[in-house]
Amino acid sequence: MAITTECPSCEENISLHGKLELGKKIRCPHCDADLEVVGLSPVELDWADYDDWDDEWDDDDEDDDDDDDW
Repeated sequence: MAITTECPSCEENISLHGKLELGKKIRCPHCDADLEVVGLSPVELDWADYDDWDDEWDDDDEDDDDDDDW
């Protein structure tokens, strides 16, 4: 069952799937903001604390292309 909540950065709706836990890291599919679940009832997202960011985020649309030409 998907739960829908709003991204605090771009204000677009995000569908969250699977088990939600406080502290779960996700990435907004609309604006790529790094977010964290900070509330469960209702589900609330906030910007992730980078000190605790351990590549534990969920991002179904992650682009692993490292061919940046800069």
